[in-house]
Amino acid sequence: MELHAKNVSLAVGGRTVLHHETVRALPGRTLALVGPSGCGKTTLLGILGLLHKPDTGTVLADGTDTCRWKDDLRRRFWQKHAAFVFQDYGLVDDESVAYNVALSGLSLFGSARKHVAAVEKALERVALGGRALERCSSLSGGEKQRVSLARAIFQRADVILADEPTASLDQGNRELVAGFLKAEAARGATVVVATHDEDLITLCDEVHHVGTTRPDLGTTPPHLGATPPDVGTTRPDLGATPPDLGVTRPDLGTGKLA
Repeated sequence: MELHAKNVSLAVGGRTVLHHETVRALPGRTLALVGPSGCGKTTLLGILGLLHKPDTGTVLADGTDTCRWKDDLRRRFWQKHAAFVFQDYGLVDDESVAYNVALSGLSLFGSARKHVAAVEKALERVALGGRALERCSSLSGGEKQRVSLARAIFQRADVILADEPTASLDQGNRELVAGFLKAEAARGATVVVATHDEDLITLCDEVHHVGTTRPDLGTTPPHLGATPPDVGTTRPDLGATPPDLGVTRPDLGTGKLA
């Protein structure tokens, strides 16, 4: 599924957090949203995932304007097409690993039992095989992030949206997350990640720098964005050749000593 945010802006509490951003995420590709803290990476990720509705601009999903969608269509998008990998894992700690992995496929008060085989297969891919019945509250941070990856694998989503998925993880878990994102893109998913992780950014197919159009975060100050008036032009007070250079002054003759 192709996602295309066009000229989107968002203000929260009277403060602009995103200003006229345009970005396109393509199937089979990994896109990194990068920039300094506070530039709006997570906000733009949320807009692409239909978690936030922009104040201006549009968000297209395979060419359809999602800003016109009602809540039921947005919920269907989340359930059928999009998987989220959050920095804080987004798990229900009091429930089992299996419940959290199968969450997108459960009806209200549903059970994960009918999804046992698919859940176990997803857990095996993230090195958590055999641990489906454990409570998420007993897991380490790295293991919780792997559960969130298993949930995305189980869902087989068209779109993977990851917010700082390698933050606070050790090297082994960072590599596992990076491998997962590349594998999901390889099977045809659209993968978007907001990150500061330079190694992960390097692995992504495309990079979008967020905040370069915001007035308070512009990368080129107005006085540096063009050629200053006294460079590359002829100043009227200097002319091309000062009047006392390149000619013979009558009071000096040829310049020879007497």
